[in-house]
Amino acid sequence: MTALTSDDLEFLRRPLHGFLTVAGGRPRPVWFEAADGTIQLFSEPDAPKVRRVRRDPRASIVVAAPVGERERWVSVEGRVSVEPGGAHELARRLAGRYWDLDDPDRAAGLEAILKTDQVRLVIHPETVRRYAY
Repeated sequence: MTALTSDDLEFLRRPLHGFLTVAGGRPRPVWFEAADGTIQLFSEPDAPKVRRVRRDPRASIVVAAPVGERERWVSVEGRVSVEPGGAHELARRLAGRYWDLDDPDRAAGLEAILKTDQVRLVIHPETVRRYAY
């Protein structure tokens, strides 16, 4: 299957960490957003994952339910585009989803992110797998 279902999107809208793997790289936990049938994340333009994606645009992300819930996961594989615009807006949305921005330390962390150059990585699904127990 190549498309995210409405059940997938409901699951992926939760504040869960995804584990991103790019060609030639190791899995890394990331914040992400499922939007418009894609998976989006942000990164500094010179990060190793971005350099790898520029050389080979294949990537996958796996998102799993936390301990204490029934087993469930969604895996998305596809090509990645590196987009220059929208990264700071995405960072703001994701920080609000993953952090309590009323906490001064978290708010300062977001401000630090917003002061750096960022790009959006957009995974365009080619294969979607899922499991729910």
